[in-house]
Amino acid sequence: MQGRCIVIVGQQPWDVSIGSNCKNLALEFSKANSVLYVNSPLDRFNLWKNKHDPKIKKRLNIVKGKESGLIKIRNNLYNLYPSSISESVSFIKNAWIFDFFNRINNKRIAKDIRHAMDELGFTDVVLFNDNDIYRSFYLKELLQPSVSIYYSRDYMLAVDYWKRHGERLEPLLIKKSDICVANSTYLQEYCQRYNPASYYVGQGCDLEIFSQPNLLVPTDISELQNKPIIGYVGALQTLRLDIATLEYIAITCPEYNIVLVGPEDDGFTSSKLHQIKNVFFLGPKPPDDLPAYIHAFDICLNPQVLNQVTIGNYPRKIDEYLAVGKPVVATGTKAMEIFADHVYLASTKEEYVSLIQLALNENNIERIKKRKAFAATHTWENNAMEVYKSILLFDNHNKHKS
Repeated sequence: MQGRCIVIVGQQPWDVSIGSNCKNLALEFSKANSVLYVNSPLDRFNLWKNKHDPKIKKRLNIVKGKESGLIKIRNNLYNLYPSSISESVSFIKNAWIFDFFNRINNKRIAKDIRHAMDELGFTDVVLFNDNDIYRSFYLKELLQPSVSIYYSRDYMLAVDYWKRHGERLEPLLIKKSDICVANSTYLQEYCQRYNPASYYVGQGCDLEIFSQPNLLVPTDISELQNKPIIGYVGALQTLRLDIATLEYIAITCPEYNIVLVGPEDDGFTSSKLHQIKNVFFLGPKPPDDLPAYIHAFDICLNPQVLNQVTIGNYPRKIDEYLAVGKPVVATGTKAMEIFADHVYLASTKEEYVSLIQLALNENNIERIKKRKAFAATHTWENNAMEVYKSILLFDNHNKHKS
């Protein structure tokens, strides 16, 4: 697909400090199309709570007309800071009152987007909504795109913020979108309940930095190589990870060193893991340093706890582990089924222990090559191509109807 105008709306602004599927897709889309990436607008609660934050100050300057809100990122890619302020409405319990004010917010955002579209000469627009249930609920009606896409990459309704009104609104948003695309088969099946034009498009990953050879072993892990290192890289959150499984592995297998790299939430900070001698918390690390830690691991883990948040979630870290060629033991979920030929999938803490030993015993050059080759198929280019296919299916369907 080439030469189209794509407007992207979603939850994460361009200046977000964490990795973003939507930003990666925007960069890929812009290689052959014109893209307008719309930041989430400034809302009154954040303005009041974080008024000294430089990001908030920048948005306020744009609201006041002191700076332009339309910024060129690179050829074919533009970033819009909305010049309007959104009312903070998620706390409102009454559905009718919430919808009234949410529609006002949508109209304000749509007005800003329309001005940017006119300035850039955008026509025949593809509207790509990255899981934004509230602020983008009415944009299909307000912007009149040639095709509207809802991108499902997380089960949002498991989060309290989205649950109150999202249980009512997300099915309606999925239903009225022309196309739904999802990064896991679980989320595709969820979207298909409300819209038959729902497609699994896979997931991209920045694999280049993980496939670098001959990385030096970080100093804070080098002394632990006297035993097999069983490691995890990522946020240590009790909402997503099973502390009990980690404790069981560590206690049952004192012959391993369990290494956890990433920031901890309160549940991890207060867990018994800190009292187990062969468990090592190394704290958060810069993204560019993470490949060196993964290279130093003998086995990589993703011990997810099973809940609505994780069961359909596509874990990008699995691709990162496989790109290095490491054996991976992970919790078996619906989203993990696509990895079944390359990852050891466990359903109990006891299985984790036996599969870790099996993974250590079976590891060889041939398996390492297959893991790397499989991970290499999960590029942002391939991800974008699958999205393009869904758009072309919609276009062809409309041509046949006319």
